[in-house]
Amino acid sequence: MISESSSFVKGVVLGGAFCVVVTLLGHIKVGHGTKAHHHEHHHIQAPNKEDVLNLSEGERMELSKSIRVYCIVLVKPKDLGHWAAVKETWSKHCDKVEFYSSENVKVFESVALNTNDMWAMMRKAYKITYERYKDEFNWFFLAYPTTFAIIENLKYFLLKKDPSQPFYIGHTVKSGDLEYVDGEGGIVLSIESLRRLSRVLEDSDKCPEQGGMIWKLAEDKQLAICLKYTGVFAENAEDSEGKDVFNTKSVGALIKEAMSTHPQQVVNGCCSDMAITFSGLAPNHMHVMMYGVYRLRPYGHTYNDALVFLPPTGSDND
Repeated sequence: MISESSSFVKGVVLGGAFCVVVTLLGHIKVGHGTKAHHHEHHHIQAPNKEDVLNLSEGERMELSKSIRVYCIVLVKPKDLGHWAAVKETWSKHCDKVEFYSSENVKVFESVALNTNDMWAMMRKAYKITYERYKDEFNWFFLAYPTTFAIIENLKYFLLKKDPSQPFYIGHTVKSGDLEYVDGEGGIVLSIESLRRLSRVLEDSDKCPEQGGMIWKLAEDKQLAICLKYTGVFAENAEDSEGKDVFNTKSVGALIKEAMSTHPQQVVNGCCSDMAITFSGLAPNHMHVMMYGVYRLRPYGHTYNDALVFLPPTGSDND
């Protein structure tokens, strides 16, 4: 009898303990820890044009001057044609641009990184950038030589974003559990994200130079892994209508897709009016884009943009 009573008490205690454990488990969030709980991936949008119109003229001028973008272009000697095209076209609109090359090239001025590995190049470029320009610029845009960027649209997109917050922006892609910004569309880091990245780059366990994998990860994926350790997560950039503004394809490729998916609205279905980047362009197509974006204007149409982003002093941009 005593044995049966003891067994009953044990059963009650064990049952109660089991209920407590189940209750506790029910309140635990499954994910990447507390940081992910406070900063989950989300889509961020450009400011509404009406919001900008509500600003005073003084506020608009102050905002347009406060956004300073430093551009990093990763190049190799085989990219000379694209290198020349980028140098002569969109990069003139950056507040400052520097080409980071795998090796010293006599034809063009560049920062020689002395490595052919793309992840090692990206690491070194970001490290040098932070050391030299952390007090001069608040936004950092990295691009490949086949990318065309409209820097004024980038500045407009960043208008109400606080660079002291950890922004890591572009065209996001999901690979397994990893969400990363596709390098083909360009990568934007705020000064806070770059500060955190520069710190984790020194930690070979969390952010190894060789990737620390049996198989080799692409540099844009490796960047996302390193940033994730610092609580910085990839965010997809969209216009106020929800369209992507960082594109990993050329305008021609996007229009061709739109002709199949939106035959009645090819131009509207293709791309955002406030697109920031297009990728996969040949050098001659960059000059075509430059003409279309900065030179061609339909007579009789006026543009009443509330903000003007002035070119860098002394630049010869369009």
